[in-house]
Amino acid sequence: MQATLRANRPRNLASRATPMKLARFWLVCIFFLAWACAIAARLFWLQVVRHSEYVERAQKQQQRTFEVAPRRGILYDRNLHELAMTVQVDSIYAVPSEIEDKKASAHALAAAVDNPEDKQAREDQIADRLDNGRGFAWVARRVTPEAAARVKALNLKGVYFQKEFQRFYPNNQIAAQVLGYVGLDDNGLGGLEGKYDAKLHGVPGKMFAAMDARRHVLGSVAQEPEPGQNLQLTIDENIQFMAERALDHNMERTHADNGTVVVQDVHTGQILALAIRPTFNPNQFRHTTPALLKNHAVSDVYEPGSTFKLVTYSAALESHVTTPDDPIDCQGGAITFNGRTIHDDKADHYHVIPVHKALEVSSDVAAVKLALKMGPDRFYQYIHDLGFGSRTGAELPGETRGLLRPTKKWGSTSIGSIAIGQEIGVTPLQLVSMVSTIANGGVYLPPHVLMPPPASANGQPAPQLEAQPFKAGGELPDPLPSGAHRVFSTLTAAEMRKMMEGVVLFGTGKAAQLNGYSSGGKTGTAQKIDPATHLYSKTMHVASFAGIAPINNPVIAVAVIMDNPKGGSYYGAAVSAPVFAEVAQQVLEYLNVPHDIDVREPKSTAKPEKPVREDDSDTEGSNINDLFAAVNDLPADDPLRQPASPPQEAPQPDPNSNAATVKAANPAEPHPSSGSDQAEVAEAASPPQPALRRVTISDGKRLNVPSLVGMSVRQVIETTATEGLQVQIDGSGIVREQAPAPGTQVPSGTKIVVRCGR
Repeated sequence: MQATLRANRPRNLASRATPMKLARFWLVCIFFLAWACAIAARLFWLQVVRHSEYVERAQKQQQRTFEVAPRRGILYDRNLHELAMTVQVDSIYAVPSEIEDKKASAHALAAAVDNPEDKQAREDQIADRLDNGRGFAWVARRVTPEAAARVKALNLKGVYFQKEFQRFYPNNQIAAQVLGYVGLDDNGLGGLEGKYDAKLHGVPGKMFAAMDARRHVLGSVAQEPEPGQNLQLTIDENIQFMAERALDHNMERTHADNGTVVVQDVHTGQILALAIRPTFNPNQFRHTTPALLKNHAVSDVYEPGSTFKLVTYSAALESHVTTPDDPIDCQGGAITFNGRTIHDDKADHYHVIPVHKALEVSSDVAAVKLALKMGPDRFYQYIHDLGFGSRTGAELPGETRGLLRPTKKWGSTSIGSIAIGQEIGVTPLQLVSMVSTIANGGVYLPPHVLMPPPASANGQPAPQLEAQPFKAGGELPDPLPSGAHRVFSTLTAAEMRKMMEGVVLFGTGKAAQLNGYSSGGKTGTAQKIDPATHLYSKTMHVASFAGIAPINNPVIAVAVIMDNPKGGSYYGAAVSAPVFAEVAQQVLEYLNVPHDIDVREPKSTAKPEKPVREDDSDTEGSNINDLFAAVNDLPADDPLRQPASPPQEAPQPDPNSNAATVKAANPAEPHPSSGSDQAEVAEAASPPQPALRRVTISDGKRLNVPSLVGMSVRQVIETTATEGLQVQIDGSGIVREQAPAPGTQVPSGTKIVVRCGR
């Protein structure tokens, strides 16, 4: 039995050991299973849940990301001349972790950059960025080529260069308030740069640079930026220059606080020039102040004074309450209504005169009477239809509506005040648009400074901008653009243009007369409100002139506003009308507009200064026929150098003769572009002109001499080159005389002589 027990003991022990082993096995399995689950969960957490976070952290460690600035869009004038463009320049940055002696490096870099205007390029600023930065720090941005060369010569470790775009304005201050400027971070500030920054800026790109553990670049991948959109302005660069130069001259003469000149195409409403003074250079934007950025043409509101009488008279004619020849009683220069007395100028004591004469002498009494005949509601409607009291819609920031109260808020004498340009606030852009409405036949066209994008055949915008030079003359667009509407009939507009011409010929605007072109307009002188007393000041004024030219077929409208002129006269007739004359004369000649009246010879009682000549010749006062003979070295018996003969003594040409023939032209023949009434006036006022001769020489190849009188120097050169002739130019400006006379046939190689003057 004991033996049996001993035999069964191992079996029992083995049976008891088996469950224990199984338990341990399962414990180990459970442990490894839990371990695997924990690892899987951790991996899921790291690689799935937080995948993007760790990828981003890895990228930060393994690569650098640089933003690639897009090329900003170009601002063109209407002829596709760049007014604002983008160029590449060097910017300097550093990797502070690679620089051992940061203080010495900051000192050397500041000395090399040497830009006192950039506060961020001072030594203390550079040192602070190097101390606080680790992977990247700007040293100086958009430096000059000379500064970049000096920094490169230092050959400092950890200092690198990066190309950046910089805005550049090739004409410096030309149209500065229209364009605005761009800040250090390529953000548009002011003007069109600010308003259309989103379009002009473009979409930035990115550059990814792979780096090793020591921060060395292994390679890079770039995502190209999208360049900004180009914009085309209605501004003509040359007309803008003419307007700004004339305004500069007047600012020096009058010492006004500020001045504005606006030139508009009367048939489209497009602004050809918008000049503001004082101004700034957008290339040096650090010197710009908010006051210099202000665009007075759209932001300034002022009482227009007598220029607003154009609205009063136009509305009265359109309302059929008067005609230009109707008599109107100016009552000796004073009118009293509702307890208020309005006076004409203290020197004017007119009684019954025609309506057109009342405008010429700028009678306040007549304007008040016409407004009272219309009534406030009808008068208000015409004012509103001409765009006053509303934004014009021009693409310029900061535009104001002006000030035009509804009739229910008018006082008992408001209609009389508004009739003479008081109790109403206008902007220069509103004023020039009103004058253009009269000029183009009575249709109000909203002003614009941006050219509409050209469309392709399917109506989509064309990929390329096209030059759209301004051409004189033209018709109203058909159909009319949005916002355009008829205000006056063509008859009313024509009558008003004739009355405006009378203002320039016989009234207050004589200083606005042009040479070779008819013109019309209206002067204005308004008192300013004194900020201290809130009453009309006796010393502060706004002098203005608004006009058009030529009268019968207007091409341009010009508004000139001078704020607070000092020193001499403050009247619009003396302060602003001469600016109109200077601008309109130059613009019409630049546009090759045909003369519609006779060209006057310059009058001078003193010995004139030597004019600037194309060839620096010294022939002032000499006979042009003698000069022609001397230039061509003609013999004494040459028919071309014979003195001119009176018309009645000139021999008739013999068509059967081969000898030289002399024919006198009729000196009384009117200018081909002059009207009959204008020719009569010019004939009565001008001295008799010497007879012209046409000479035919049968000597080999003969060339016909074209008519060059009235042309600019550039036109003369082009015309004579086309005809195969040579030319000698005496003086500058437009051609006043030529030798030989038009129609003369001369041998090949003959040099035509023209005398120019302004």
